[in-house]
Parts: sequence; structure tokens; C-alpha cells
Amino acid sequence: MGICQSVTMAARGLGLFLVSTGLALSGFLGSLNTYNRPPPRPTIVNHLENLKPGSPQQVHISVVGEDKMRISWITETSTQATVQYGTSPGKYEFSADGTTSSYSYLTYDSGEIHDTVIGPLKPNSVYYYRCGIDSTREFSFKTPPAQFPVKFAVVGDLGQTGWTQSTLQHIAESNYDMLLLPGDLSYADLNQPLWDSFGRLVEPLASQRPWMVTQGNHEIEKIPLIHSEPFTAYNARWRMPFEQSGSGSNLFYSFNVAGVHVIMLGSYTDFDPKSAQFKWLEADLRKIDRNKTPWTVVLIHAPWYNSNTAHQGEKESIYMKASMEGLLYRAGVDVVFAGHVHAYERFTRVYNGKTDNCGPVHITIGDGGNREGLASKYIDPKPDISIFREASFGHGQFEVVNATHALWTWHRNDDDSVVSSDSVWFKKPSISDPACKVKT
Repeated sequence: MGICQSVTMAARGLGLFLVSTGLALSGFLGSLNTYNRPPPRPTIVNHLENLKPGSPQQVHISVVGEDKMRISWITETSTQATVQYGTSPGKYEFSADGTTSSYSYLTYDSGEIHDTVIGPLKPNSVYYYRCGIDSTREFSFKTPPAQFPVKFAVVGDLGQTGWTQSTLQHIAESNYDMLLLPGDLSYADLNQPLWDSFGRLVEPLASQRPWMVTQGNHEIEKIPLIHSEPFTAYNARWRMPFEQSGSGSNLFYSFNVAGVHVIMLGSYTDFDPKSAQFKWLEADLRKIDRNKTPWTVVLIHAPWYNSNTAHQGEKESIYMKASMEGLLYRAGVDVVFAGHVHAYERFTRVYNGKTDNCGPVHITIGDGGNREGLASKYIDPKPDISIFREASFGHGQFEVVNATHALWTWHRNDDDSVVSSDSVWFKKPSISDPACKVKT
């Protein structure tokens, strides 16, 4: 039987109770504002089909350094954490061994979570691989390029609904190198089998291109007095390369890819000037080699700029912005992507609430396909710093063409075909305004 199918009726009942309780608490604590959302599409629950207990499932990959890849997968029974790989189908010249772990959450016990790092790998190359020594399932992935151009798919608040499926289909049709996700992955909300369902849903894409993620409020899953450890499932299932960037937490880290320095921050862990995250960010920004990575991109979950009526006044937005915005500004960060608000919005270059040619562009893309629907009510009149806003499901594409120019495109998917409803070229501020000099 599959992981989802083996859950007892009692556990299902408890899970539904916890989901209801968790959503109620999240709604109460998250925002005092209410807004009307259009009806969402139903949740898709992916069960196991025709897979043996030792077969790999929920396979996803993530970069480790600039020439290695982490392969993560789950099995229902104990198997060896070995990855065999090579450059031709069915021919595996190389192999690597990793580690196996698991976790428990109330009445739920996870499968065997395998984590293996392979490499060194050549850039912009296709590799074929097999997880476990007895598996017949073959996967393939393409490594990111070592230099420009590089293309990112950017999607937030993904979930696992009919809208999610549409978003994933549109992303699959684009020729992207890496996916960036600023939090709210599975929307399991304490109901752990939904993590397994999500892993199976995204496997076709997440096993082919690296998925680099950070956490959102739906990953916290902390229950006072019952389960006191937050982010248990997220940290166990989606291990990111935090150690390589000097971070002590899977909740915030950075990495380089093809001329871009990407920083993943945690909106739901400490971010005040005395915190480990703040001190790490300060040090990380200082270490950026702009001859090697002229572009800097930051991802957070709770947006610092937002003209939607949803999620106004939240501390994760207000206090994190007050604490860290100056660091990003002085470091010459180019773009800040955020999720959380279930609508699309692009701001001009901004700092301290005002238009600033040297500030980063803030873009909210928290509308990948979540089950809660869209946040369709905006503040009126539209603030001058808000350039484009639209309540639609979809994903973005950020193509960094060279050291000075990048193309951003928003693709909404609530149409029969992919529609590019917002597109703009970004130019490095230092090119257009000599006053925009890095101050770190």
C-alpha cells in the first residue's frame, strides 16, 4: 500500500481536525483583514500507483555548490541511499552514497528519506540517474549553465490543486534552468500525508531541474504543547545547501548560479539585528564577488511591499523590512521575490517606501495554485510605487541575459493558453545611474 493509503482512519480524522485548527489559527494570527476570493479548484491527492515499496518516489533535486547536485527521494521500505548516474541512458559510470533519515509527527511516520550528493558535474549537461541499487526507474536532469544566459522559473504558494497542475504544465513548457519557490509548498498544514502527495505531484519537474525553495507560514506546522518543533517536515524533506553558504539553518542560505547570487531568507525565523539570520545575511552580502555574480536576487515569503488588502500589517513583513531592507539596499540587490499574498504585483525600484533608482524591484508571486483562492481586492487608489497588479494564478520567468540586462515576464494561467500579461526589461542600476554604488 502507498504512504497515503496506509494512514489509518483515526490518523485521518486527527489530521482533518488539525488542519481545521491550524487554518483557523493561521487565519486569526496571520491577518485581521478579510477579503473575498474566487472559488479555488479542488485539491489533488496523488496516491501511489504501480510502485514497489522499495521504489523511489517524490524525487527532487537541488544544487550544492556550483558543480554538484543533491538527489532526494523517499521509499516505503529501507533501501540503500545510492545514486548511480551517467551521461547516457541506462549507462551509469558513476555512483555516490548518501544518508537516510525519517521523522515522526504525532501519529504519522514518514517513509525513508534519502539524500545523496553527486558530482562534480559539467554545466549545462544532461545526466541520467537511478535512485537505489535495485530500482528500474530512470530519471534525468540538466545542470544549470556556468555563465549567462540563465533562466529561472519563479512560483510561490504552489499547493496541489487544479490550478497548481495548470501552473506546473506551463512551467514544463518553458525552457528554464532552475525553479525558485519563496515558500508555501504543499499546504499540508499538519496533515503529513499531503507532503507525500505533493512530492509525487511535483516529481516530474522537480526531478529534472533543481528546485531551490525557502519556507512560508504553511511550513511552520508547530502545535503548542503537542509538537513544539517547527518546520519538522520541511527540514526533513527539502534540505537545501545552507552549510555551503556558512548558514547554520536550513531556513536561510545562498548560492551562486551562472552569474547570479541567490539569497533565500526565512520570514518565520528570527530576523532582528541580533539574530543569527541577520548576522549571516550581513556577512553573506559582504562576500559577494560582483565580477563573478553581478546580479543579486533575494527571496522571502512575506512581502515587504504590498498594495493588496490581504496580509496587511503582519510583523513578518513590517519588522523584517525594518530590520533588513537597509542591508539589501546598500548591497545593491536587484530583485526581491515574495509570496504569501495570493496575487501578482510588481513594484518599481523602491527603498524606504519611495521610488529609488538604486533600490531593488519588489515582485509578489504568491499565486502558484494554492487551495485558498486568489486575493482579488486591492487598495485604492493604487500607490505610485506599484506598477502592475493582477489577481491571477500563474508563474514568472526571470531570464538574466548578461551582466547588465534581464527580462522578467509574468505568465498567468487562468486562460486556455499561457498569457504573458506583464513583461519588462531590468537594467542594472549602476549602468543607468552612477550614484548606485554598492556600499557593503
